[in-house]
Parts: sequence; structure tokens; C-alpha cells
Amino acid sequence: MNSAISTIFAISLGAIPGALSRYYLTLFFASRFGTAFPYGTFFINITGAFLMGFFTTLTSKFGISQVVQLFVAVGFLGSYTTFSTYALDTSNVLQARGYKTALLYWLGSPLLGFISIELGIWLGRLI
Repeated sequence: MNSAISTIFAISLGAIPGALSRYYLTLFFASRFGTAFPYGTFFINITGAFLMGFFTTLTSKFGISQVVQLFVAVGFLGSYTTFSTYALDTSNVLQARGYKTALLYWLGSPLLGFISIELGIWLGRLI
């Protein structure tokens, strides 16, 4: 199969479960914990950062094929993680005058995301 076509298929097929996971996890967290804080997006960004660190470390360690890398990192994790939603959620919480919540969310997401990436890299190196 041609390289451009396999790239398109790998990314597209990874994006579908990534987007659906993001959507259903967001609904799950909203139903469990409410919507005053964007728990779903927060969880998704943290776990997505961890998985990205873990997976990219494994790809370099084990020489995982480029098609699988595109499927997981670009397709699945690219549509699973939600930085644009993070920005929108922060804006919505600010507009609702939830200043402390917005600040916690705005600072907590990148900080815990960075820690999660490092944890994923560390765990990937252990394997």
C-alpha cells in the first residue's frame, strides 16, 4: 500500500476511537461529578499526556512501525487529548465568575500534564 494512503488510514482509524473515548469519558465524568469543574477534559489531558510520553518512549526503544506510531500518537492521542477544549473550558469557567476554579484548572492541567508525560517516559524506559 502506498505510503500516503497508509498514513491517511492510520491517522483516520486512530482518530475515531480517540474522539469517541474523549466524548464518552467527558459525559461519564460530567454525570458522576457535575460540570462546575471540567473533570473529563482534565482527566483526558493528564492521561493523554502520560500515554503520549509512554508510547513515544516505547516507539524509540522498540522500533515500532511508523504506521502504528501514526495510528496511536497522531490519530488516537491527537483526537483524544483536548487542548482546545481545555482553553474553552477555562474561558467558560471564567465567564461564570469561577475565578479560583478557572485558575486551578488552568494551572493544574499543564503542570500535571508535564508530570504525566515524564511519568510515561520513565515507565516506558523501565520496560
